[in-house]
Amino acid sequence: MITEYQRYRLYEILPGLSIWGSLVLALVLSIVHPVAMIYFILLFDVYWVLKVLNYVLYLTIAWRRFTRAKAIDWTKKMRVSAPGYETKKHVVFLTLYNEEWGVIKTAMDSLVASVYDPQVFTIVVAGEARKEEHCRMIYAQICDTFRGAFADIVLTMHPANLSDEIPGKGSNLHYSETQMKHYIDEKGWSYDDVIVTLFDIDTVCHVSYFSYLTYLYCTHPRPTRSSYQPIALYNNNMWESPAVLRIMAFGTTFWTMMSLARQDGLVTFSSHSMSFRALVDAGFHEKRIVSEDSRIFYQCFLAYNGDYEVTPMYSPVSMDTVRDDSWWQSIKNLYLQQRRWAWGVEHVPFLLWEFRKKGSAIPLWKKMKYLFLEWEGKWSWCIVAILITVVGRLPLWVSGEEVRQSALWFNAPHVLGFLMSLSMMGMFLSAILSLPLLPPRPASHPLHKYIFMLLQWLLLPISILFVSAIPGIDAATHLMRGKYLGFNVSQKKRAISS
Repeated sequence: MITEYQRYRLYEILPGLSIWGSLVLALVLSIVHPVAMIYFILLFDVYWVLKVLNYVLYLTIAWRRFTRAKAIDWTKKMRVSAPGYETKKHVVFLTLYNEEWGVIKTAMDSLVASVYDPQVFTIVVAGEARKEEHCRMIYAQICDTFRGAFADIVLTMHPANLSDEIPGKGSNLHYSETQMKHYIDEKGWSYDDVIVTLFDIDTVCHVSYFSYLTYLYCTHPRPTRSSYQPIALYNNNMWESPAVLRIMAFGTTFWTMMSLARQDGLVTFSSHSMSFRALVDAGFHEKRIVSEDSRIFYQCFLAYNGDYEVTPMYSPVSMDTVRDDSWWQSIKNLYLQQRRWAWGVEHVPFLLWEFRKKGSAIPLWKKMKYLFLEWEGKWSWCIVAILITVVGRLPLWVSGEEVRQSALWFNAPHVLGFLMSLSMMGMFLSAILSLPLLPPRPASHPLHKYIFMLLQWLLLPISILFVSAIPGIDAATHLMRGKYLGFNVSQKKRAISS
């Protein structure tokens, strides 16, 4: 009989085992049975092309909805068609560590521009005691610069070295949220009327973000049973960032857009909003988690026995790429950021464990859906680029003379080339759509830089392999070995501070 600890460790091993097992099996088959491997690669490439076509379809749908949403006067629509909007309170959490004032001021300026009624907005600066002097200095600057722009600006200071937690954004939010519960209780606000927005400190929101959010909240049939997910853009410092960072940033943006259009199986990511009621019922953000942005969705999903969803918001929130002063340090930052995001593989054992405890309280099909989305998503993240660019050609290179004389061996490269050409549609669409999402070109950058913004997409196959697949394998392997990752703070710098 295995212990509870051993069972959970087994669950943690399974995702990494499936990834390494697939790679090892592919290598062995390429050498031992190259014909079988060639057939597998052909079938796998067909599967990948279908996924790309699915991506193109939903990205196109999302782009149309995004374009329509930008043209709507959401403040006017909220006031006309959102009953009860006057009673809603907004609490905006901004997690702060050691970010520069220029980055923070830009984010605060966007909040001021998007506030439709200052009296219903409370800003929470969630600082870290590990950087207490810096956090208090930034808080004082925020109060001095934006006094009167909101109903209140509150500082919480997450103590260092608390037991039973991982230092990072999740534990910071947990502490800040518990403090704000006392604040909200003292004010006598209804949890159902409090809309919580969770922003990184560099998040620049669209001018209509909160009116759009309030409209969706007030018109949703059950607003407290849903999170609200905007489109994540990483373009605040796009013109200053290396090409590899720009490609991966746009890739993340288009992935979120496509996910919004599919909606079924949508999970929160990065900056998003939700009701304070759901946050309280879920027990606030977990203290020992790295991927807190998506885990909070699963906490709500479990708290409500599967009766929880994510409502798409076709409104952008802009953040910084992980640019640093040197090109090499920027790439290292990107690797660590991708590995931290890939550490979301920890959701797989968590769901296996919690779904087992829930029994029949959550429908089996819902359990299977989210488990598949998390597991297959991380599996694809880790192995697709390797199978297509490296392992997929291996059986053609190592085949014996008998195989080399077959029609399969002669035709396979042409079929693979055709399938890969079809899969390039996703890259071409992404390249075209990336241009309208660029912020205004700084005067210091020549006009022909737009050409490089298109040509940079040729680096996509290399980028996906080295700063996406490999960090993903790194994360899954750490979990598999029980070498748990802490929360690394993504360094974000701009060439010129605002």
